[in-house]
This record gives sequence, structure tokens and C-alpha cells, in this order.
Amino acid sequence: MKAIAAGVPAVLLVVSLAAGCGGSPSEHAHHPPAPSGQSAASPSAPVSSPASTSMPSGTFNATDVAWMQLMIPMDEQLLTMLELAPKRTSNPEVTRLAERFAADHRAELLRLRELLDRSGAPTTNVHEGHDMPGMVTAEDLRVIDRTTGAAFDRLFAKNMREHLEQGVLLSRGVRGSGADQGTRELAGSIEKTRAAQLDRLDG
Repeated sequence: MKAIAAGVPAVLLVVSLAAGCGGSPSEHAHHPPAPSGQSAASPSAPVSSPASTSMPSGTFNATDVAWMQLMIPMDEQLLTMLELAPKRTSNPEVTRLAERFAADHRAELLRLRELLDRSGAPTTNVHEGHDMPGMVTAEDLRVIDRTTGAAFDRLFAKNMREHLEQGVLLSRGVRGSGADQGTRELAGSIEKTRAAQLDRLDG
């Protein structure tokens, strides 16, 4: 399941997701995962401290880094879906929403990547091939790419909502428990943006 119980503390969720995906990282930084069909790794599986989050530099802690390393592939995968919208929907409102959301997420990705670079942490995608909460997976994209019209619109709304709700949850946790001021400020901005995007999706 992609859904996460609301009672789970978001900061613990960020760290547990990073640990649960501590397998072999991709050799390519900042690129959406290729369709792989791999199943999700269990977030509770015992994994020794992954190098990707154990040694942040400066003012960053492991929570800051885990959040950035999760938000980046989430945004990248979502952008792939958003870019399909003009070709798959016949609803001009869905097209407008997709274009607006895509612009917001591209700007957000630039800031996330700048922060991750500043942290000194690896920029590899530690979540590649994993079915993470709020992530549009490779399998989701295969289905979406074969869907048109009202069926596409339903999938668009479903995946968009899961992504936005999970972004709010994760960003709220990092805003309260991250160590780096810039990261906490970006998390606060993303939390507000996601809430506004949810309102637009409902509208």
C-alpha cells in the first residue's frame, strides 16, 4: 500500500523509508527510475546504517538528507506523469492543472537538488525501483501511459492526491525535526504549496 497511517510520526517515517530502501543505489543521479517492476522493500526491514544518510555535513542531519533523497525521486516521477497529461486527457482543466503543478515541481526540484548538493550527501537515487508512499511508480506510469480520457483523469487525480498528501506529511515532520535552517524553510514552503495544490485539485 502507498497510503501511510496519519498517526505515524512523519520524521520517523522519513528515516524509516530511507533505511528500508538502503539497497544498491542507482549509478545515475537525479533521473527518474526506469520501469523495473521491482517490488517495494519493507520499511521495517533491518538494514545497517546506509552511507547515503549516515554522514551529512555541516548543519544537516540524517532526517534532512533522508527527506531530500525521498522528495527528489517523488517529484521526478510525478513530472513524468504530468508531462503525459496533454496527450492523454480530453479535459482542458486537467491539462491546466498538470501544467501548473509541473511548473511548481520543477522549481521545487531545483531547490531540493541545491540543498542536497550543499549537504555533501550522495545524489544517487536510493529509492529506485521501490514502491514508496506518494510515489508514482514505474508500474503506475506504464498503466497511465496506456490510458486516455476520463480513465486517465481518474488516475491523474488519484496519483496526484497521494503525492500531495504524502508531501505534506513528510515536509511537516522535517520542518519540526530537521537540523538545517534552509531545509526546514523549504519544507515549510512545500507544505504550504502542497496544501494549496490539494485545494486546486479539489476545485
